[in-house]
Order: sequence, then C-alpha cells, then structure tokens
Amino acid sequence: QVQLAESGGGLVQAGEALRLSCAASGRTLLWHGMAWFRQAPGKEREFVAALAWSGGTTTYADSVKGRFTISRDNAKNTVYLQMNSLKPEDTAVYSCAARRGATTVSESSYEYWGQGTQVTVSS
Repeated sequence: QVQLAESGGGLVQAGEALRLSCAASGRTLLWHGMAWFRQAPGKEREFVAALAWSGGTTTYADSVKGRFTISRDNAKNTVYLQMNSLKPEDTAVYSCAARRGATTVSESSYEYWGQGTQVTVSS
C-alpha cells in the first residue's frame, strides 16, 4: 500500500507560482508512475501531468504545457508540481496519484490517490 499526502496549495494571484508536493509513505514510489490531476468546481477531474518512475518521461496536458513542471525525488519519496504563470482557470483541487508501471493520462488506471490540496488563483 502507498499513502499519498499533498501539500503546498494556497491562494495566489494570476501570474504567480506555487509548488505542490506529494509525499508517499507506506511503500517506496520506485517502480511507480506518478501523476497529478485536478478538479475544478462543477467539472470532471482532469489530467495535468505525469512522470515515469525513472523520471525520464513526462507528459503534460496542453493547458499547462510550458508552465507546469513535474519532478520527483525518489530518495525522499516525493513528487513535485511546479506551477508557474498561474491563471484563474488553474483554480482546482489538485491530487497526486500513483500506479505500478507506466504512466497514463487515465485516472481510472491509478491505484493510489492523495486527498488533494486546494489551489486558488485570483485575477
């Protein structure tokens, strides 16, 4: 079992940056693909970014490409999401997820989820 806990959310103004962290416990994240998803009020949860267990392959949603960066520190069992140039439309609850093996953009393929952290971007 893997337990995931996000942190780093908050209220920022448009154009500012935030870094989210996802700390794992219970089991190493090695061999696990990691991803971030988000859910805005009244909307379906959507894929944001994913990173292979080796850290070599990343995937981003078009809406965040060039602004967000996903990274991981396997020694700390932690995954990060650096969010720059934030926009009001980035406002959502951000959740990290893990699955054994390769990453996908499909939330149903992820086995482990954190509780989420709120990100609010004011205009």
